[in-house]
Amino acid sequence: MAPAKKEIVISVRGLKNSFGEQVVHDDLDLDVYRGEIIGVVGGSGPGKSVLMRSIIGLQTPDEGEITVFGEPTIGREETEATDIRKRWGILFQGGALFSTLTVAENVEVPIKEFYPKLDAVLLDEIASYKVVMTGLPADAGPKYPAELSGGMRKRAGLARALALDPELLFLDEPTAGLDPIGAAAFDELTKSLQRTMGLTVFLITHDLDSLYAICDRVAVLADKKVIAVGTIDELLALDHPWIEEYFKGPRGRAAITTQEAHEHAPQQAGAD
Repeated sequence: MAPAKKEIVISVRGLKNSFGEQVVHDDLDLDVYRGEIIGVVGGSGPGKSVLMRSIIGLQTPDEGEITVFGEPTIGREETEATDIRKRWGILFQGGALFSTLTVAENVEVPIKEFYPKLDAVLLDEIASYKVVMTGLPADAGPKYPAELSGGMRKRAGLARALALDPELLFLDEPTAGLDPIGAAAFDELTKSLQRTMGLTVFLITHDLDSLYAICDRVAVLADKKVIAVGTIDELLALDHPWIEEYFKGPRGRAAITTQEAHEHAPQQAGAD
């Protein structure tokens, strides 16, 4: 029996993005499959975030085609894209919370946008549930972003991204600025939510520990396109200078050591 064909949630074909004379993407292709966590990595520069912004409609490409859930997203009016936008959530860098709103009010923003007639009591209940679901204490809801630590703001941003129970979650550098313990906890939360909610996760990151810990596949952006996509083992088998430097350099070796220690820890604990 032939293996079941994977459902493509995001399809990018022939993408070109430029800003004046600077070409960021040129003939970029990428597929993202339902239920996977795909990590998107690349050198310093705007390529990764611009790719995400193109997919969600915040950046209009010069050329190319993008479909999400089988529907084209380029050139569509905002009202036409409403049904698709309901099906995804976005955590921007730093959380991007509204500073004048409480955490609960931030979570309620997308719900009010798409369901303006929802009862206020139910709205508050949903917001409270999302806050707790992302690992924040229940009393975080009435607080303002300035009253939270950096890690808590990230979780508050995640709670807002999950407000509409999306199928697709975009995470832009979610562990940047967190200490190793906080970053590992956020990775574990992401993986847990992906399993329980059946999420497809598009993860922009430079954190090698995150790639090893939770990503099913990794897409490598270099030379203005996706030069490779696959498991880390598949990428390590390729002969490309950027991939060699990134995955086999000092930080890559440290990430491998960390992952191996994590994998062996339960066995050692069981043997004691």
